[in-house]
Amino acid sequence: MTRADFLGRFASVFENRPDLAEAIWARGPDCRSAETLHADFLAVLRALRGEALTGFLNGHPDLAGALLARGAVTEDSAREQGSAGLDALDAAAQARFLALNAAYRARFGFPFIMAVRGCGAAEILAAFERRLGQDAAAERAEAVRQIGLILLLRLRDRFGTA
Repeated sequence: MTRADFLGRFASVFENRPDLAEAIWARGPDCRSAETLHADFLAVLRALRGEALTGFLNGHPDLAGALLARGAVTEDSAREQGSAGLDALDAAAQARFLALNAAYRARFGFPFIMAVRGCGAAEILAAFERRLGQDAAAERAEAVRQIGLILLLRLRDRFGTA
């Protein structure tokens, strides 16, 4: 696979961070499968620390937020949030998501991140409420774990093994 082919296929796997795909290319990625490439992407993700990690986390959109309503999220995010029905919430559910998004950002300093594919709004809201009670270190680790799950699903999509 050429650099251009790799970036064309994988630059958008990390939310709005094609530079991280570039870093993976520079390391010599293992493109045999979604799972082997996942390990390469996780290594780059896990190397992010402090402000670099916070900035990366803040590059993710709020679930059921204004960016989704305006169609200003990535194709992957729109598909994932749509699969969970977050693009078609009633007014009460939308208000609940907006309130939880605000509370979560205020508490942790980054958006609530969850692999929502295959989930429903009620399940996501329950996770939101449960995770708001975690300490900051545990929640940061959970956000990174969730990104790893999202990443694996997106890679499987690109390999056609979803």
